[in-house]
Amino acid sequence: MSFFVAYHPSYIHAVPSTHRFPMEKYGLIYEQLLYEGILEEAHFLEPNLLDLKIASKVHTKEYLTKLVNLNCTSREQRVSGFVHNQQLIEREFRIMEGTRLCAERVENGGIALNIAGGTHHAYTNRGEGFCLLNDQAIAAQWLLDEQLFKRILIVDLDVHQGNGTAEIFKNNPNVFTFSMHGKANYPMHKEESDRDIHLETNLKDKDYLNILKSELTAILDSFSPDFIFYQCGVDILETDKLGKLSVSQNGIRLRDEFVLNKGKERNIPIVCSMGGGYSTNVRDIVNAHMHVFRLAHQLFGK
Repeated sequence: MSFFVAYHPSYIHAVPSTHRFPMEKYGLIYEQLLYEGILEEAHFLEPNLLDLKIASKVHTKEYLTKLVNLNCTSREQRVSGFVHNQQLIEREFRIMEGTRLCAERVENGGIALNIAGGTHHAYTNRGEGFCLLNDQAIAAQWLLDEQLFKRILIVDLDVHQGNGTAEIFKNNPNVFTFSMHGKANYPMHKEESDRDIHLETNLKDKDYLNILKSELTAILDSFSPDFIFYQCGVDILETDKLGKLSVSQNGIRLRDEFVLNKGKERNIPIVCSMGGGYSTNVRDIVNAHMHVFRLAHQLFGK
């Protein structure tokens, strides 16, 4: 099978109750995958904790030491979005391992998806925006270190710029960072990705998809990646409280379909992380995320 999904109950249960929304989406996605028969319970990848040595290839030793020993300052914790505790830190390392495990297991021309992840605001030396460590950066660096792939493309379609990812790989010619995000959205100070597209407020399906198709096709042609990480946040949705864009559920489905088909056409393995989603109704968030799972199963799971 060339279709894998990583999940662990701690993705939600290790989060403080004050932050359960929208984190509860992870458990609901898992339940929906079972309900629709996309996967059986025994077929999910269940990640352990990421090896600290692998994390240290991306994040500084000083920061990791502070994180695992619960020594981050009150200000650093506020910036990260969480009050830190041992359970939360272990959760973060498990999510990191989920994306790395997906990258290890995915086959050429196949796909693997982490129900969590997409923690693109984490920098080499700090956490930010509910991201303590950067899962796609860690997995990408691991692939390079293991010499499994040589040219990695990170496609970040969350409404917020992947600022941490851009900082981590700013001097690495083997990783191309591509971020399409809201111009008037967090973070106000944006890092420089290899390719940044700053989207205007209230952008709708047609214009969004036209930009994506033009930009991603050009990047694939010029960079010729042999591996793709896809951060498929759904906070571009018109119902999102924070997104400021006006993309419909069908627009998200077409977005995911385009990205997945591009990978399949070129026989490039893809690993997806879910990223953000902040609609008032959690079902809107889950429905938006489910598009990529259904498409992955349809295109790669047979």
